[in-house]
Amino acid sequence: MSEHMSQLPRAITGSYTRSRPLPPYRGILAVDAKDFTGRPAIEHEAVSRAVPDLLRTALVRAELLELWENRAFPATTGDGYVFGFDPALMPFVVHPLLLTLQDVLTDYNVLSHGVVPIRLRASLHIGPLPDTGDEFGGNGTARNDTHRLLDSRPVKAVLASHKENITHVAAILSDRCYEDAVAGGYTGRHPDHFTEAAATVDGKPFSQRAWIYVPQPSGPLYEQPAPDKGAQEPAPDAVRPVGKREKRGPDVRNSAPRGNINTGTVHGGQSVDNSRTAGDYIAGDYVGGNKAKRVRGFQGDQVRGDKRQGRK
Repeated sequence: MSEHMSQLPRAITGSYTRSRPLPPYRGILAVDAKDFTGRPAIEHEAVSRAVPDLLRTALVRAELLELWENRAFPATTGDGYVFGFDPALMPFVVHPLLLTLQDVLTDYNVLSHGVVPIRLRASLHIGPLPDTGDEFGGNGTARNDTHRLLDSRPVKAVLASHKENITHVAAILSDRCYEDAVAGGYTGRHPDHFTEAAATVDGKPFSQRAWIYVPQPSGPLYEQPAPDKGAQEPAPDAVRPVGKREKRGPDVRNSAPRGNINTGTVHGGQSVDNSRTAGDYIAGDYVGGNKAKRVRGFQGDQVRGDKRQGRK
């Protein structure tokens, strides 16, 4: 083997050939500015610089400055920022950090007159990631999935559907993050604050169970994906299975207060026996003759008894 080949990292040449220790587990926080590419180019640098500053300000307000000072593999993504941290602090990142970040962005957007507001999507995940201390640190499946969650349809749809003057942060948590930090009871937010969603990314082979959290909601928390254009909508009167029964069309409830109603076709004679309704007694109405065709003359209707018998 040449000297050059011997210097290649073993991870490239020896995958699945021997066991080795897992890298340390990290919490991962990634944020992304909404509509960054739609902004004029002259604003891009200012937004890129503002995002980590806003994050740091929120961490200070939430009394989590140690998380910022000890962050692992920090990196700007142009329109956002990502870093790793001690996963034991994940409950505090979910709350109060995300709520504090909402407050920080509210102040920034209100006070920055003439500047396009910054609204952030955030994703949280937990997984094993190496920290080599250089620009190549923090690479792995957990990091990739964090960015896929950040770009997924549910969190984008939620932030787009909420009022831009109210909701400045929309977050998505991986299922592992939710189960460990939220469902486990470690986060100061009840699970009812979180909405389950299927995280998918357009054009990517990615689909995971995830959870939406919006610190200051002003719209629907989950938006169902649009139906497949190739699928045909069933006709309004189509038969659809409902449990073990079949149901045709919408439910229809017929009502005829203080009277009679017939919802079918009348063939030949009808015999109607009415009971007491609201104090009125209608006794023994008898209808004879053919009522299904055109009426010619007397059709044999015969009424016996007083129609208003028993009325007070």
